[in-house]
Amino acid sequence: MIWSDKGFLLSKLAFQENSIIANFFTKNHGKCSGIIYGATSKKIKNYLQNGNELFLEYNSKNENTLGYFKVEIINPYSTKFFSESKKLNCIVSMLELIKILTVDGQKNIKIYQLIKDLFDLLNKNDWFVKYVFWELDLLKFIGFDLNIKNFCKKGIINKKNVYFVENSFKKIIVPNFLVEKCDIEKISNKDIYNSLYLIGEYMKKNIFVPNNVNFPISRQYFINYFK
Repeated sequence: MIWSDKGFLLSKLAFQENSIIANFFTKNHGKCSGIIYGATSKKIKNYLQNGNELFLEYNSKNENTLGYFKVEIINPYSTKFFSESKKLNCIVSMLELIKILTVDGQKNIKIYQLIKDLFDLLNKNDWFVKYVFWELDLLKFIGFDLNIKNFCKKGIINKKNVYFVENSFKKIIVPNFLVEKCDIEKISNKDIYNSLYLIGEYMKKNIFVPNNVNFPISRQYFINYFK
């Protein structure tokens, strides 16, 4: 089986002396893994950074055999954010979510474009607000449309609207900007934290726990920046 495509490097694992097993999310072949021989060479190791977009040539004997990649760099996206720890942690968290939440070999151009969009929004001043909606889009594209407006409850405190969701164990705050229009200046770090915490609890309850999968600690590291 031979094909060419482009893909984002999700993760890599050392394999033999000079090679790695790389996991990509590709445009036309979904998530897939393969060996990159000579990956530790000076020629290619610098651009084999998680998050970078690469051109791929894949070759395997059959669908049940782990094949190998020949790669060329297209866009060194992640390397542009090495000096910005918050954004870099966002990228690490995003890649881990994509790796866990997507299915091997299942084409999904919307998710491929979503990854590309993330690197665009990281260059915007309000990237942290846009990222909240990025995660909601990710859930939608894998079949979990979290329509917050439809299930949150509304209250009034000091003549201001407040929103929340609750069960028999706890009440979770829903920041106003997820329900109603709000000026960017009024959205605090705590609002971002509460939003991502809410989405995380939804993912745990509906995806991770039912499938006996550990929630990625990288995401918790990332949202802690907004505490």
